[in-house]
Amino acid sequence: MSRPPIWQLIRDAMQYFNREVTYSELKQHLWAQYPGLNNSTLTCQIIICSVNHLSRVHYPENKKPRLCTGQYDFLYNTGRGRVTPYDVEKHGLWEIHESADGSLSVRIAQEPVPDLGGGSLVPDEQSGTFALESHLRDYLARNLTNNADFGTGLTVYTSGEGVDGVEFQTDVGPIDILAISPNGDFHVFELKLGRGPDAALGQILRYMGWVDQHLANGKKVFGVILASEISEKLRYAVTQVPSVRLMEYELRFAVRAIQPKVQPE
Repeated sequence: MSRPPIWQLIRDAMQYFNREVTYSELKQHLWAQYPGLNNSTLTCQIIICSVNHLSRVHYPENKKPRLCTGQYDFLYNTGRGRVTPYDVEKHGLWEIHESADGSLSVRIAQEPVPDLGGGSLVPDEQSGTFALESHLRDYLARNLTNNADFGTGLTVYTSGEGVDGVEFQTDVGPIDILAISPNGDFHVFELKLGRGPDAALGQILRYMGWVDQHLANGKKVFGVILASEISEKLRYAVTQVPSVRLMEYELRFAVRAIQPKVQPE
């Protein structure tokens, strides 16, 4: 008996969970029913069906501009390899947008409906953190090539199976951004929203080790820990690991007054 398409299996699994889940939870649930499902194919299909995932536009199902109201639009990415059922009222109406140059991107077309029942409009700390991390990660991925501080000509890695390096899934956890240089060397980016703890070094070394064994094929593997503030402990620790760099980012917010338009008399 033929099985349903994988996107449909994922949709049915999300209806079963009806909550935020990790990629791994989804896959384990599906493997229990269909042991032969390919891991990378499942990852691709999750990305395809996540309305706010930057990389979904790289797949044939999402190669045309449209509002995200179709069969492939039922997941919302909350960051770090996690998704939740897509709810327009909660997450807003998303779209695949075509720019003047013909490039496609994902963006929010309509903001979420305000909660008029007296509930808090401020997201809880965890969901707010995931959203901010996702935005920062996607912004960095789009601007790797334009930032000389990261290295010359870095681009987001794409595997032979079409899986790109944004939130790249590995056996030891998801890499925030996996990039590659023109000479084939790999660069593993680990993003920390606030102060980068010294434990981040062990985390990024774990990812680098996995890339070295499974992807590098003799090429060098470098790491970049990016945080709004680098702790003193981490500064000491990284002195013993020359293949890892520390970088700080700065977010700026500015406002300006707008004069009302005066109608001519």
